[in-house]
Amino acid sequence: MTTETAKSKAPAKATAVRKPAGRAVQKGQQTKHAIIEAALGLATQIGLEGLSIGALAEVMGMSKSGVFAHFGSREELQISVVREYHDRFEQEVFYPAMQQPRGLPRLRTLFANWMRRTSAEIDSGCLYISGAVEFDDRPGPVRDALAASVMTWHSALQRAVTLAQQCGHLRADADEKQVAFEIHGLILAWHYEARFLKNPGSISHANQGFENILARYSASSSH
Repeated sequence: MTTETAKSKAPAKATAVRKPAGRAVQKGQQTKHAIIEAALGLATQIGLEGLSIGALAEVMGMSKSGVFAHFGSREELQISVVREYHDRFEQEVFYPAMQQPRGLPRLRTLFANWMRRTSAEIDSGCLYISGAVEFDDRPGPVRDALAASVMTWHSALQRAVTLAQQCGHLRADADEKQVAFEIHGLILAWHYEARFLKNPGSISHANQGFENILARYSASSSH
């Protein structure tokens, strides 16, 4: 075999070695995503604290060591679930609203999307709400991940309010944090009344409350 022939075969040999490794990495990522998917389903039902490597191993039909290898700890598993939940929240609530014009159209869409997602979670539960109950007095990485996700959403909501002010839809002298606080309060009240008290009129109350907020802070309203 000549030197040139050997060189021409070298890349093919290297590629043949790399391909199985790439497939293994891809399969590992798919398995990890499937575990997070199952963990998220459990967490919405039993809370983040209810998650365990053993419970997930049983659901996935895997060994405990197999599940553990993807996360390294129960805490990292919980944080991965929080991140996945936040990503889905953004995909369903935030990003579609960004397609709307700035101002009230975008703010209304944000609220409508938030209401739609909350409605779907009335039976299963909201991870932000249940997580706050579980970790409000428990400092640590899981609480930090939860709080960071909620604050990211709050900042986006406040920004939408600010843009509505800049567009002349809401009063310029309104406190955007106060407006966002009141809107958030509607979601919390609706979730409580619908999930715990089983009040069938709660969704109407939440929607009317939102309209009342917009009317009260409207740029055309009297000061």
